[in-house]
Amino acid sequence: MSADSSPAQPAGRISVGVVVGKRRLAGPWASHAWLPVAILPAPADAAPWTRLGGDEREELFYGGAHEIALHPSETSHYRDNLASGRPSLWVALRPVGPEEHEVATVSADPYEGESMAEGIGEIVEAVPMPESVQREVAAFVAAFHVERTFFKRKRDRQDGEAMARGDGRRRREGSHEPE
Repeated sequence: MSADSSPAQPAGRISVGVVVGKRRLAGPWASHAWLPVAILPAPADAAPWTRLGGDEREELFYGGAHEIALHPSETSHYRDNLASGRPSLWVALRPVGPEEHEVATVSADPYEGESMAEGIGEIVEAVPMPESVQREVAAFVAAFHVERTFFKRKRDRQDGEAMARGDGRRRREGSHEPE
């Protein structure tokens, strides 16, 4: 983690490896599906898309190394993720060819993960966060989190009778002239 934390640059980065599964499907429209299935706590000494093993239902591949960017403004999101009882990382795979994919993003922010899942074209899955990554994210939260007080805005009370008479309007309907 670096001490420089401008809004555009993350203050922390965690390097991980991504494991992707190619699952066989029984349906008539597709023979298989690609899904992120796990995160390695560090990048592996293997080339991206190296076959790791598998069985008749699923083959596992090393999808490659990726960095998780951590931002000080998102520490409350990371804290929510860690406190969820099931800390996860959201992995997005992007198709780059008929049978080729790339790891587009890995995020520890559950709200970013949710927004990634709303997109079209990318495959997004939440996978368990390794314990060593949990410790690094927790250390980042401890170093950068600033509790922000929530201020509920108070609205002006309206005079219901004046609104019923139309006294609250500035212009008459269809007119551009002030009253």
